[in-house]
Amino acid sequence: MKLVSHFTCLFTLSQVNRIEYITAPYIFLSATIYYWYTKPMASTVTAVKYETVIGLEVHAQLNTKSKMFCSCSADYANTPPNTHVCPVCLGMPGVLPVINRRAVEFTMMTALALNCTVSEYSKFDRKNYPYPDLMKGYQISQFDAPIGVKGKLTIEVDGQKKDIGITRVHLEEDVSKLIHRTSFDGKGYSLMDVNRSGVPLMEVVGEPDLRSPEEARQYLMKLHTILQYIGVSLANMEEGSFRCDANISIRPEGTDKLLTKVEVKNMNSFRAVFRALEYEAQRQRKALEEGVRLVQETRGWVEAEGKTVSQRSKEFAHDYRYFPEPDLPPLSVSRKWVEEVKALLPELPEARRDRFVTEFGLSLYDANLLTGTKAMADYFEAILKTGKPEDLPLTNRAKLAGNWLLGEFTRLLNAGNLEISQVKITPGHFCQLFDLINKGSLNGPAAKQVFEEMFNTGKSAADVVAQKGLSQISDSGELEIMAEKVIADNPQAAADFNAGKESAMKFLVGQFMKASRGRANPQIATQLLKNKLGANK
Repeated sequence: MKLVSHFTCLFTLSQVNRIEYITAPYIFLSATIYYWYTKPMASTVTAVKYETVIGLEVHAQLNTKSKMFCSCSADYANTPPNTHVCPVCLGMPGVLPVINRRAVEFTMMTALALNCTVSEYSKFDRKNYPYPDLMKGYQISQFDAPIGVKGKLTIEVDGQKKDIGITRVHLEEDVSKLIHRTSFDGKGYSLMDVNRSGVPLMEVVGEPDLRSPEEARQYLMKLHTILQYIGVSLANMEEGSFRCDANISIRPEGTDKLLTKVEVKNMNSFRAVFRALEYEAQRQRKALEEGVRLVQETRGWVEAEGKTVSQRSKEFAHDYRYFPEPDLPPLSVSRKWVEEVKALLPELPEARRDRFVTEFGLSLYDANLLTGTKAMADYFEAILKTGKPEDLPLTNRAKLAGNWLLGEFTRLLNAGNLEISQVKITPGHFCQLFDLINKGSLNGPAAKQVFEEMFNTGKSAADVVAQKGLSQISDSGELEIMAEKVIADNPQAAADFNAGKESAMKFLVGQFMKASRGRANPQIATQLLKNKLGANK
């Protein structure tokens, strides 16, 4: 039928165009060859599989006292708008910037921590783009001569280690902050706070070596931890001192040909980065399946709606019209200066994790969690240094401290949305609690009650125990009376246990602990109940 339709269409076409009738068979023959040639090809077409390609650009505000190019305070958080400003960061005509040496050293420290080479020659450039939050109409940044180049960051996903390349680490100034409002009549307007303008901003540009949203999340979390460890940035994502832009595209598996790249912004948590990249990877695949052309653009992540939305077309580097900053001299970095900065580097997270395993006998899993933030690792070691070695062997104290920190301590931190620096409980309080547990004065349930009260009030363990009457009952006569009462009050459970139902003992022990308000030793309670029940047979 298809063959006939080809012939009919072509023959009719020949008549309309006054083509000689004799040419129709040749057209028919050509159509026949084309049809049979293409048919088997169409039947073997398979769906193209794509892989995700991600590169992250991370901006971190540096923890310096003053701004990048002036003496204004960089500590602008929670201050009235437009109060940390001067002619330099306001971009007034005729003013001259001066380089913040500390910001340069912090950038060098970061480059070294990321296995980068610190360049002997570096310079600042003007990056021109017409955004309203740029006070000067351009940003002082770095283009072709950054401070650090060619590094790597090792991540671990599903037990597999992977090196992610670091293209560059460079230094620039932050922009002002736009605050968007809506008036009473529904019209939108924006306010501008210049306090943030000129704050030192470091950018870490990664290679497009990430292949999944989970790899991107792990990369970001490890970089975040490193910056906090070396003390160069507070790296608070919610406050904007640690910001991430993601470049994401897809390509056919097995090829190097990247399709259209999209930049994603407005992600203010690790979870948001994961969700935004997951959404964007699926959106790009779906667009190709439906024949929709992808465009190079900047898209914003809308957390409430769980999707990215188009913001503007993405600029190319030449659109910024980079040229050397005429008001700042180039940076000449001597090897001596590099070594001095290198000596300032503290123990990095991975090295500290490995030391916790070898020195304290912790599992790799627990050591990873305890070194996840510098504050937690410092607190853990402070507990070990405060305790008395003769009370408990080091490995036992480390295991005990790790269990409490990763368990009850973390639970209460999360419940109160607190940072470790805000808690009332001290490393010394932990050691007091461990001492009572070690002496047998507190059992597990009572210890948790004592710990929570210490956490909330900052009181000593001894004071809490005395105040709440939580010391463990050691009087055997009192415990025996409790055991007899529990059996008498729960005859069915007692009968079930004597009939061979072992689970009944758990219920009886639970009733025993309830009667003693958690002050009885569970092991002693179990043995007493078994002895009493055996005697009653």
